[in-house]
Amino acid sequence: MNSPRRITRIAAALAGAAVLTASLSAQARELSVSTVLSDAFPWGQAAEKWAELVEERTGGELTLRVYPNSQLVAGDQTREFSAMRSGLIDMAVGSTINWSPQVPELNLFSLPFFMPDEAAVDAVTGGEAGEMVFEAIESRGVVPLAWGENGFRQLSNSRGPISEPGDLNGLKIRVVGSPLFQDTFTALGADPTQMSWTDAQPALTTGAVDGQENPLSVFDVARIDQVGQEHLTLWNYMNDPLIFAVNQRVWDSLSEEHREILRETAVEAGEWEIAMTREQESERLADIQERGVQVTELTEEQHAAFVNATRSVHDKWIPRIGPELVEAARQAIEAR
Repeated sequence: MNSPRRITRIAAALAGAAVLTASLSAQARELSVSTVLSDAFPWGQAAEKWAELVEERTGGELTLRVYPNSQLVAGDQTREFSAMRSGLIDMAVGSTINWSPQVPELNLFSLPFFMPDEAAVDAVTGGEAGEMVFEAIESRGVVPLAWGENGFRQLSNSRGPISEPGDLNGLKIRVVGSPLFQDTFTALGADPTQMSWTDAQPALTTGAVDGQENPLSVFDVARIDQVGQEHLTLWNYMNDPLIFAVNQRVWDSLSEEHREILRETAVEAGEWEIAMTREQESERLADIQERGVQVTELTEEQHAAFVNATRSVHDKWIPRIGPELVEAARQAIEAR
């Protein structure tokens, strides 16, 4: 027969074991984070920075395992949002472009020539329009936490300089899987060809497509000039903000403390990545030019010609995006 003292010791031991088990369980909580690009690019570095901060602030109770190169969706970057919403992916640092097929409001950022500069992007993401975009994402079962940046997208090709819409006539341009991109390049007289980034580089190498559009960071790190892209036009025709986000059910399963840490570290990682991306822009351009790429910068008149040529895209897409959202963004841009 056990004495009361022995029973107390046994109970204490069991309680201690339970606490230890719970602690080990908490430390073992690993969440998957999807990104399209690796940590060779600022985009992938943002996800790694987030993971680093979360592990540090939670003392290892939460760890984020980053899966780059769209590997969790078999290379199909446009499936990332659906996979996160369904729970196949816990979290992501994703592109507004890639998520736009499931969240039409995200096409706001892809309206051609709508956002003229970085101040305009900041005014939109940091204001009422940005809040409306986050509400649209959350209504679809994903919790957005912070903004990052892939940057303004520029146009390259293997045929020759592009300084007016007519220069695009008949050119096969690789675009991402968003119908708005198809409409934009069709309006400019090009032949847009949708394909994932995984397929794009071989297609550029063989000449199956003539050109592509991406931020300077992607052009530089991926060495797109080595696959025949010898002509680059700086036209800032649209911007591609990134969004740090988490599946709703995963979010609900976390403690209030861990939620707060996830959010604050996402904001911190996003601000760090945005600053880094912008600071490196001029250096990247100089490096690209040193490698022999011919860079075309548009005059105001040339820029206006592209704006006029794509007005029909605005007419078609603003009703799909939401007139109230577009108007909120326009007001933010004008007031910047």
